[in-house]
Amino acid sequence: MSNSQLTPGIVPARLPARLYAENFSDHQPPLGPHEARVAADRCYFCFDAPCMTACPTSIDIPLFIRQIATGTPDAAARTILSQNILGGMCARVCPTETLCEEVCVRETAEGKPVEIGRLQRFAADGLMAQGIHPFTRAASTGKRVAVVGAGPAGLACAHRLAMKGHEVMVFERRPKSGGLNEYGIAAYKATNGFAQREVEWLLKIGGITVKNGVMLGRDVALGDLMTDYDAVFLGIGLAGVNALRVEGEDLPGVRDAIDFISDLRQATDLSTVPVGREVVVIGGGMTAVDAAVQSKLLGAEVVSIVYRRGREKMSASGYEQEHATRNGVCIIHGAAPVRVIGEGRTEAVEFAYTEEGPQGLTLSVERFTLKADQVFKAIGQTLAGAPQAIAVEAGKLPRHPMPKLWCGGDCALGGEDLTVTAVAEGRDAAEEIHAALSAAL
Repeated sequence: MSNSQLTPGIVPARLPARLYAENFSDHQPPLGPHEARVAADRCYFCFDAPCMTACPTSIDIPLFIRQIATGTPDAAARTILSQNILGGMCARVCPTETLCEEVCVRETAEGKPVEIGRLQRFAADGLMAQGIHPFTRAASTGKRVAVVGAGPAGLACAHRLAMKGHEVMVFERRPKSGGLNEYGIAAYKATNGFAQREVEWLLKIGGITVKNGVMLGRDVALGDLMTDYDAVFLGIGLAGVNALRVEGEDLPGVRDAIDFISDLRQATDLSTVPVGREVVVIGGGMTAVDAAVQSKLLGAEVVSIVYRRGREKMSASGYEQEHATRNGVCIIHGAAPVRVIGEGRTEAVEFAYTEEGPQGLTLSVERFTLKADQVFKAIGQTLAGAPQAIAVEAGKLPRHPMPKLWCGGDCALGGEDLTVTAVAEGRDAAEEIHAALSAAL
């Protein structure tokens, strides 16, 4: 338990018991078979589909929607999963409103896109519910690959390598596999233990062994992995959190938003998760929105997100920002924290309004203060627990300059903190690794 949870005023059970299940139920219920057919019929099945181009995993969206429209949802699921093995989770957490659905022709013409995300969920969930794994392993190659990190990038890489016939050993520092999907997203986006069910389903391909509780640099050395395995993929994510670097940051009541979300995700009883009455979240991304909305759903009375730049600069999509405000969260733009105020515990945060000019972002002399008994930091994460040298430049292939080493996901420089991007990078790294290993046979 963190010191913030021991701070007076930060307590559990702020709501009647019945409201927790209601507040944290699936915020976007799945489509039924008839609804899915109706939604699929809206698709124009564009030949040069912009939605497919906008998808980081390049799913053939017109094809899988046509397959749903023609009554073959299992075929649609195979189309999806052949490109994105975590298609079920991505259907729940992808910002489709800024990816495939934003460029949908229906969105352009009518302001209402085809519901691509919900259709993807319908197909992928249907196949998983049958216990069907649509892929089989190739003949064994005799090659062994180590994958460090069982998040979206690592799992996608491991699955594709196993499908190619390689033996894969996955090392994961946490008790559960899933990474961001298990620990880092709002509980109402993936309910009923879906993240773990998807991992279990993925592992049905065979040829993958997962060792949990193993940390790179503590329990296993990168050099040893390079010696013992034919190739190594690093998908360790971003374990560190940026500091506010302001006075009072260490006061009880201030904590990392990602830790709060993780605790909430792992709680078996949401009424035991402590939350303050007046919560301030500092940041402008999806983590900030998830922390703020869930604080409100846990019973916080006043919740504010404060972001240093304008609304259009927030990395959280417009849809997510509106979702926050609909749930009673106040979003303040153009302000940065200058100190956390309190005597022995957090009582308020002082902010300065910001100004953007030729010299970048500067603080104005105008200040304001927000009362707060709980403050969440959501200003980005950093690589921790491994050398910075493992990162690769954004936009390049996932091959690292060191021989036998590849990386992907958020530990690669320029990580977008999106499950779908991590899946694409893990999958593509697996194809590169397979090509390299095949050339050596």
